[in-house]
Amino acid sequence: WIGILVLYTVHKGHFNCLGGGLLRTYLLILLVLLASIICVISALVYVSMQGTISNPGPRKSLPKLLYIRLFLYLPEFIWAVVGAVWVSDSSVHCEKTVINIILVTVIASWVIIIFTVIGILIVFDPLGGKKTFYLTSGVDRNLESSQSGQLLYNVKNTATRVWEKRIRLLCCCIVQDDDHRVAFTSIAELFRNYFSDTDLVPSDIAAGLTLLHQEQDKMESCPKDPEEVLCHSPSSLVTDDLDIELETAAHYMLFAAAAYGWPYYIYTNPFTALCKLSGDCCRNRPTDSDITGSDRHNFHFGSILKMTGLQYRDFIHISFHNKIYEIPFFVALDHKKEAIVVAVRGTLSFEDVLTDLSADCEDLTLEDVIENGFVHKGITQAANYIYRKLINDGILNQAFTIAPEYKLVIVGHSLGELKINVPEIKHLTSLVYLKCIFLFLSKSLADYTKHFIVSVIVGKDLVARLSMPNMEDLKRRIVRIVANCNRPKYQILLRGCWYEVFGGDPDDFPTELDGRNQGDLTQPLLAEESLMVHRSPSYNTLEDESHLNSPPQYPHLYLPGRIIHIVEESSCSRWCSSDIKYTARWSNQTVFSSILISPKMVTDHMPDVVLKALNSLSQEHGSCISCRAQ
Repeated sequence: WIGILVLYTVHKGHFNCLGGGLLRTYLLILLVLLASIICVISALVYVSMQGTISNPGPRKSLPKLLYIRLFLYLPEFIWAVVGAVWVSDSSVHCEKTVINIILVTVIASWVIIIFTVIGILIVFDPLGGKKTFYLTSGVDRNLESSQSGQLLYNVKNTATRVWEKRIRLLCCCIVQDDDHRVAFTSIAELFRNYFSDTDLVPSDIAAGLTLLHQEQDKMESCPKDPEEVLCHSPSSLVTDDLDIELETAAHYMLFAAAAYGWPYYIYTNPFTALCKLSGDCCRNRPTDSDITGSDRHNFHFGSILKMTGLQYRDFIHISFHNKIYEIPFFVALDHKKEAIVVAVRGTLSFEDVLTDLSADCEDLTLEDVIENGFVHKGITQAANYIYRKLINDGILNQAFTIAPEYKLVIVGHSLGELKINVPEIKHLTSLVYLKCIFLFLSKSLADYTKHFIVSVIVGKDLVARLSMPNMEDLKRRIVRIVANCNRPKYQILLRGCWYEVFGGDPDDFPTELDGRNQGDLTQPLLAEESLMVHRSPSYNTLEDESHLNSPPQYPHLYLPGRIIHIVEESSCSRWCSSDIKYTARWSNQTVFSSILISPKMVTDHMPDVVLKALNSLSQEHGSCISCRAQ
């Protein structure tokens, strides 16, 4: 608006060119139109700042302002068309500077309109009042049971279709087959079930996360009970066993990271990777029978060679084939540790994300486990794919024919789970699983895997805690804390951004819980219930937590095997990466039964961070051994 005003003021007396009359009218009306839009948006901002998240009363005029803004899109669209016509008119002979400025204005108008339409397509909820009308408790008093059931069926179908369309839109770049369509429907139902019982928008969730983070930091600053502190003396057998496992994990984590191929290699070596890989792209590679899938210019295989330090002849099989439930992996001979290594790639493509999000539980029965177990559907199908390739295609038999005395080690970061138990293979002396932290098992299976799986978790890794029960618990905590906070949302978000970036002391926001009796805290607050459209089987307010009448939709799943938890200990600032020290300890599955909020909750999962932490601990252990020897 300021730019158009300056343009009109400077050229006020210079509209005598051919087409100048239309330009003058265009600029005047555009000034009025933009001023109107600015006034409406300012009113929207002011009204949106009123009240609290759970008290929308002061914002009751917001829908009217939204409709006014929506109405202004019509003249804005028309005037964008008029501007495009004027700029493209070859008969206009005004100053070139003026034409260029009008061209920039027209382009900006179209960009705003296009992004607005895309935003509406992605985030608009067409269910609207239907969901609220049905899911309120009084609907079954007004409708017959058959009508109620039909309405519920229609609402669920509509919600599933909405999520399915969103997922298809996000995955429009990948080839879609029957497996994709089944996965889309399954994931859509997952999102529908998760979001159907809340009345939260993304900014509510952001406010809830920052409040939870500050509350969590206040709790962590409190002194812990003695039984909560785990410590072992340096001479204990437990510590010696941990040091050995850390050294082994650091060695094999390199194979797990190498499975990501050239994206990881370039990410960790941004200035030199392309030069090194381009020198190897034309070299000879193993025969086509050893490699499946696409590896254009040999970049994937070249990166694996660089990171592992192995030779061509050390690789038995390499698969870059990637579809939903079918993930890349390679099999190689590790002469240093005398092991046959199966390295499974983690999440990297859209197909891998769809595999991860296929989070239904499947039954799994093993001879050695009396109780039937549950496993993650998507990752289990991916494991079955690799299992069939290793056994049915004779890959492992070929490997053990070459190195019959070697043990078998299976590694992977973020995604991968496999157990080989074939009588024909006589030399299965060791099975190690590294960082299988996206896989979740039922309690019986998790305990069973302690004999052959080692999982490594760094810090507050989000993915290690990303099970559906934990997500339901996070939703409950977000609803609880935002409903009880008496501050406007913009204050929460501004203070939260400052705290996340610069640190400081956690803020003590006043809440409805302040001053209430302890007995009253077991009752749900009115504000909390206003944010819950209905009570889902997986969501329960505090008074229901002790006695659930119906089983949850998603059973509790746990991390597999023995768990090494690595924690960062550093005295530097929040975003400082120098002089970071790590400590590691054996942990148990219940420690990861809740999602912890942290600025590093995502980066702690990255393979380079895990490898850095393991290398740091391994080097520290090696230096201690040399000091003792001296």
